[in-house]
Amino acid sequence: MATIAIPRLSMPGLDGLKAALGSPKIHALAAAGLFAACAAAVLLLLGPATGKPIRIPLRATFDHAPKGWREGLASSSMVWLAEDVLHMSKGAAGATPVPQAASAASPAAAGALPQAPIAGFFAPGPGGPLPIIAQDGRTPFEAYARPFTSNGRPKIAMVIGGLGLNARATQAAILTLPPQITLSFVPYSEGLQGWIDMARAHGHEVLLETPMEPLDYPDNDPGPYTLMADAPGPETAKKLEWILSRASGYYALTNYLGSRFLADDKAYESFLGAVRGRGLGFIDDGLAGRRTGGGAPRASAERIIDDQLTQAAIDQQLVKLEASALQRGQALGAGFAYPVTLDKVAHWAESVEQRGYQLAPASALAIKK
Repeated sequence: MATIAIPRLSMPGLDGLKAALGSPKIHALAAAGLFAACAAAVLLLLGPATGKPIRIPLRATFDHAPKGWREGLASSSMVWLAEDVLHMSKGAAGATPVPQAASAASPAAAGALPQAPIAGFFAPGPGGPLPIIAQDGRTPFEAYARPFTSNGRPKIAMVIGGLGLNARATQAAILTLPPQITLSFVPYSEGLQGWIDMARAHGHEVLLETPMEPLDYPDNDPGPYTLMADAPGPETAKKLEWILSRASGYYALTNYLGSRFLADDKAYESFLGAVRGRGLGFIDDGLAGRRTGGGAPRASAERIIDDQLTQAAIDQQLVKLEASALQRGQALGAGFAYPVTLDKVAHWAESVEQRGYQLAPASALAIKK
């Protein structure tokens, strides 16, 4: 798809403005913007090609992203958004899937993980396949996690989340980050199974994000399938089942927000019971660091590397993560799919093992506790 260059209007006065408005580039940009808006409208009306429409306004893509998303985008962010809308519209029409390179058989997918779903680890659900423990006792955690063998060095794992909403950022994370980096996907994403297939084809293990109630809800709203702390059990189970049936191939869940939900004993125990019953793990972003897993594999990130969205701040957090791994033998970090985060993590991962560490998938740090 051709990139649209946005011209800089530097001509003073009314004549300059008229000239700018008459520019063919401006006309092309306006036409592209109109087409993207129409594509988004068609997508919302028709829903995805699966026949299960999810009518979430396009702006919700950004409303449910962490603060700083706009600031973290590169200068070409408007082109990113336009391309994403076009990809989504093609997916809705059935012409081209959202993840256009999502082929598990891709020759570029060296070290690919098995394509999901794996026989014996799923059962039909009302919205799609649901993970189950196999008859021989093996779990989806064991089936879908990336294999790992320790070499005795301090282990460092990294989870990059918020994937699936922005096509360019998602593809960049899958293709530019090493396969040891764990990728976390938003359940509201269009073409979610295709993105997960693409990630696993490139060796990445996958987490599925679970929207959970924050303390400042509803001012901060994680979406229509948010798990609420005081909701009755059947309502929570129904929402969680919808989330789990969105795709297959993930080995564990992770939280999106959830400061209130995860602090509530009853809500947390109900959630962990469902996780454990399906043979999954729970990897959180640090909000549940003091929580046990009740028999389910558990790990908590000890550091969010891009709370401050600058290159220097991210570098500093990565240095601290290495220091923690050296002291404790392992460390887990987490970040969001901001362009600056993807760039810094990709460069950091190239040399971290040369400094005496072992880059590991997040599943390698999870234990039953």
